[in-house]
Amino acid sequence: MSNDPLIIGRLFGRRAGHKLRQGQALLVDELLPQLAVPNGPLDAKAIFGNDCPIEVEIGFGGGEHLAGQAAMRPGTGFIGCEPFLNGVVGALGHIRDNKLDNVRLHMGDALDVLNRLPDASLDRVYLLHPDPWPKTRHAKRRFMNPGPINMVARKLKSGGEFRFGTDHPVYVAHAMMVMQRQVGRLDWCIETAQDFLTRPADWPETRYERKARRLGHEVWYFRYVRR
Repeated sequence: MSNDPLIIGRLFGRRAGHKLRQGQALLVDELLPQLAVPNGPLDAKAIFGNDCPIEVEIGFGGGEHLAGQAAMRPGTGFIGCEPFLNGVVGALGHIRDNKLDNVRLHMGDALDVLNRLPDASLDRVYLLHPDPWPKTRHAKRRFMNPGPINMVARKLKSGGEFRFGTDHPVYVAHAMMVMQRQVGRLDWCIETAQDFLTRPADWPETRYERKARRLGHEVWYFRYVRR
């Protein structure tokens, strides 16, 4: 268990949505066990069978970004963590359709996987459009809090990157306060205001981002590099 302060045991709500169709249930029964992150201590060899670079996506939603990153860089191993069954089914479909062999999935809390990875072992960590928990009394449930972010910083290699994206103004304000405490450890990659209003070319769009734009929301993109 982590010694980081302010890490709570659960950062999400319900796990399931609509009932699975037969084909989706087969993906869960047959493909998910092949791709599941193993138990016990983790490293690249334990997960992927080689010493490839590793990247982790926290709460991958429907899996569009995770699959897009994996397709762009087949030599990198990707771990996707998502507690919701319907999101996992979406990712399994992308993995199957794109014949991706460099993705592993954890249906549960990302903190469980991060806890079991060595420090300074990750090239990138992604947190894209997380649940904003907008009510003040629920703020402790946000992943973007000192305990989880301290863990992310520890797990990144020197020069590794933490990417965060959201369309929720309350979460942006909260996140910027949290990340201000990481100055000198996780440095914000920004030169002009346009830098966090423009999605980088190697940042595949998610369904949540498309929905936000349809609703007329601003979307913000943040990149931080580990010293």
